[in-house]
Amino acid sequence: MMIIEHRTYTVPHGTLEDYLARFEQQALPVLVRHLGPLVGVFVSEIGTLNQVLHMWAYDSLADRERRRASLDADPAWIAFKLGNRGAFTAQEVKILRPASFSPRPWQQRA
Repeated sequence: MMIIEHRTYTVPHGTLEDYLARFEQQALPVLVRHLGPLVGVFVSEIGTLNQVLHMWAYDSLADRERRRASLDADPAWIAFKLGNRGAFTAQEVKILRPASFSPRPWQQRA
């Protein structure tokens, strides 16, 4: 079973570019090292604004739990989280299961 973790973060007005730069420089290398396949990072253009969506692929919920535990033990991730305190006004996490006919382009990456 393949799952996608869909994380939506809402940031205060005017802070989106700062968050994206901090995320790319500090968090992304650590996340990729522990979580593996990044499906994508997206920003909202229409609808609810000031949102960043992260999507990560996992083999299963157990795989996600193992990878997240590894991430949470990494000192670089702990430091990023401390420095990122107060960056979000809201956060939502969903676990999605692709339909049997859904394309899976993230599995084609090396």
